[in-house]
Amino acid sequence: MADTILAIDQGTTSSRAMLFPAPTKVAAVAQEEFAQSYPRSGWVEHDPGTILETTVRTVRDVLAKNGTEAGDIAALGITNQRETTLVWERETGQPIAPAIVWQDRRTHGVCERLKAEGAEALVSERTGLVLDPYFSATKIAWLLDQVDGARRAAEAGKLAFGTVDSWLIWHLTGGRVHATDATNASRTLLYDIRENRWDEDLCALFGVPRALLPEVYDSDGDFGATDPALFGAAIPIRGVAGDQQAATLGQACFRPGMMKTTYGTGAFALLVTGDTPVASANRLLTTIAVRRAGRTRYALEGAIFVAGAAVQWLRDGLGLVGHAAETGPLADRADPDQDVYLVPAFTGLGAPHWDAEARGAIFGLTRGTGPAELARAALEAVCFQTADLYDAMRQDAAGGEATVLRVDGGMAASDWTMQRLADLLAAPVDRPAISETTALGAAWLAGQAVGVWPDEEGFARMWARERRFEPQMADGERRRRIAGWRDAVRRTLTQK
Repeated sequence: MADTILAIDQGTTSSRAMLFPAPTKVAAVAQEEFAQSYPRSGWVEHDPGTILETTVRTVRDVLAKNGTEAGDIAALGITNQRETTLVWERETGQPIAPAIVWQDRRTHGVCERLKAEGAEALVSERTGLVLDPYFSATKIAWLLDQVDGARRAAEAGKLAFGTVDSWLIWHLTGGRVHATDATNASRTLLYDIRENRWDEDLCALFGVPRALLPEVYDSDGDFGATDPALFGAAIPIRGVAGDQQAATLGQACFRPGMMKTTYGTGAFALLVTGDTPVASANRLLTTIAVRRAGRTRYALEGAIFVAGAAVQWLRDGLGLVGHAAETGPLADRADPDQDVYLVPAFTGLGAPHWDAEARGAIFGLTRGTGPAELARAALEAVCFQTADLYDAMRQDAAGGEATVLRVDGGMAASDWTMQRLADLLAAPVDRPAISETTALGAAWLAGQAVGVWPDEEGFARMWARERRFEPQMADGERRRRIAGWRDAVRRTLTQK
């Protein structure tokens, strides 16, 4: 029996396909970047057709690169950028408008109105989330109200909504399956995470017709199979999870108290809390970590909107570096006597502040400030924000006890950044041997679903550490620097 697993990792800036002949080995990778669209200030869009086309091409490329036939693939796992919102015609499969990306802030006014009307308590109780443009529901309503005839068509059952996973599943299966998994559903503001169902009250609150919504499956459910015409043979789709939940699984964070942070365009920290959802006293999100065999497990999550994007800004916006890898060595040359803080609120601040109107600022500039100090400030900003989330999560769910943080994503490759992160956390940071943990998590869901990969216990034993970073900074220096950071954030917030 075939035992190779194919994983699709459809991200914010690129689509990737990977082949895993075993949980400890990557056989081949194909990746294709695609354009970002910023039609207005605060708006971020993707072309739905490009998302699909790049995904299909990368799958074909990775199969060809490895000399693998589609019939040799045991199963396909899909992981995706979450909250990004698409609406399409059921008859034709054509989108009614560009995809509204998770970073988009156009519905901020709607969220503020709903808050003023007292709706956030209901939303938080049912979904574990906060009222913010980040999530899908207000994006769906905006599309229905702005595209001519869309609301009437939606109410008549002629349109379909989906996050990126649903869009891909629909088209990969030739329009036969309109489904999502519980992790993606839990990011829409429409899903009751305790009852595990779409919530009629929330659909009414946001003006989203129930007929638009996909069926919700377990994360390792049967999502159909790819159309044989796409890749030469049908491939079973047996694993689906939002990217941050997939990375949590790929890091083998199964037990309550285990925590991971993924550093991509943004950064996302998840701490597994177990079978019972934990309400946060620190404005963290309560979300579904995974649902398998009808069993739901939960996590606390904190979102950092700008992580790798800060390095991109140094490179593309300021021209300080030619490549992201140059930032660590540049930061290492910074003057230790200069306290320069960058608050990268380019699209607002996420957890625990949730201030959509905050904008970026730099504090502590002197005539001696140069590229090295700015590079250090950009990298440290990611570490400071992670420390804020780490402390809040320990207060909410871990009794204040320190825990090891498992890290992945592009910035995790920077030794300088990971060492500074351990210093500011005052806790160890573990970097895994397989860095592609998001795709690995989707692959594991699919592999164990079809019986060719091990269960949780066996997979956890296979997880291997590439390096551990131990804290080295003196406690007094750490407290001083964190105090400076929090003062800079305070000065930046609009909602004080």
